[in-house]
Amino acid sequence: MDALVLVVGASVRPADVPLLADRLGALLRESGDAGEVLCDVAAITEPDGATLDALARLQLAAQRLDGRIKLRGAHRRLRGLLILTGLSEVLPVAE
Repeated sequence: MDALVLVVGASVRPADVPLLADRLGALLRESGDAGEVLCDVAAITEPDGATLDALARLQLAAQRLDGRIKLRGAHRRLRGLLILTGLSEVLPVAE
């Protein structure tokens, strides 16, 4: 099976989470039992606290559907913020 991928834009905010969660839910339902969605965050080069909040909320949405997200293409700044805030375990980065 091909990897399930959810692409997010250069800026993701908490207000974007409902739409992204809907797309995520559709991917998880279509996949059956895959459970993991790669969240392509390569376009995010200037992450901030709002970005982290939105991504964490997206992970919660995935968990409510018995799934999870893994970040793909995370910029070094996003990786640094994940480590600094302790969210690197909540929002794992695909290698």
